[in-house]
Amino acid sequence: MQRNFLRIALACQARGHSIRIYTLAWQGETPEGFEVVIVPVRAWTSPRRYRKFSAWVADDLARRPVDRVVGFNKMPGLDVYYAGDPCFEEKARTLRRPLYRCGGRYRHFSAYERAVFAPESKTKILMMSDVQRPFFERHYGTPPERFYMLPPGIAPDRRAPPDAPAIRATLRAEFGVAESDLLLLQLGSGFKIKGLDRTLKALASLPEALLRRARLIVVGADDPRPFLLQIKTLGLGKKVDFLGGRGDVSRFLLGADLLVHPAYNENTGSVLLEALTAGLPVLTTAICGYAHYVADADAGRLIALPFEQEALDRALAEMLADDGARARWSKNALAFADRADIYSLHDRAVDVILAAASVPSEPT
Repeated sequence: MQRNFLRIALACQARGHSIRIYTLAWQGETPEGFEVVIVPVRAWTSPRRYRKFSAWVADDLARRPVDRVVGFNKMPGLDVYYAGDPCFEEKARTLRRPLYRCGGRYRHFSAYERAVFAPESKTKILMMSDVQRPFFERHYGTPPERFYMLPPGIAPDRRAPPDAPAIRATLRAEFGVAESDLLLLQLGSGFKIKGLDRTLKALASLPEALLRRARLIVVGADDPRPFLLQIKTLGLGKKVDFLGGRGDVSRFLLGADLLVHPAYNENTGSVLLEALTAGLPVLTTAICGYAHYVADADAGRLIALPFEQEALDRALAEMLADDGARARWSKNALAFADRADIYSLHDRAVDVILAAASVPSEPT
């Protein structure tokens, strides 16, 4: 979501518009011409902090109006909302006990979601997949004309370059992975929601001949400690490496033999498409919003819902054992990356943002 926010903002700027950003924190360089406002609010709880943030921003906007207010978190007063998060109300009613809906946290986040999706709201909603839309419509009755479905926005530099084989060889040599070994990749922060525990169980279930050749690299900014005990219990020993967040993800996509992404919940799953553009076969769960692209490309396998660990175990073993199938999936993935519109999210989002009559034809 942070990457898409920045690329959408830069695309708006490229069309001649000034950019002001309200945030509680900013990490990294500030693009030239951006006005970044660190909102000076504090509170003991997240709901209280977000309420103070919204009030502060509303007051500042009243003093310094803008043409369009675009939000990447649900809150009142938005002209456009980028729906990067799943439906809060659906999770509250299906994954929580009824008593949860009596608390202040529920009341806050439910109200802020309603401010965006209620029928009387005027907020335009940028959707990246159809997975969550039925939940919003069921809980809020959001008019269909307020939803704008966007294509994915994969960075073109994720595509396999001409020297992909050399990059693959270099990465595998760096991490001591022989060409005959089977390198699995799990990519993304939030190890729990991404299903790392499922991946570890599937890895441990492999037949001995495959397990001897297998290695799992986990790339993502999260704490590995909750999973170290599981690794020890499963007897995986040195089969798993945690590398933290990395800026060279494309190297791992080119160097691995299989992306494993058995997420519990995933609104989109850009990593699935990044793998396809690199020619990396994918094993994922059907709950991911972008999982259908894997099926469309015939570039891997999906684990159907309801999820069963035995199905993942079986699929992983079958995919690793079949070198010919992996080669075919890789070829299909690269062909799909050449023909599919999976790159234009940011330009299409800007089209929606600037389409409203309140945005003047001459940028201000």
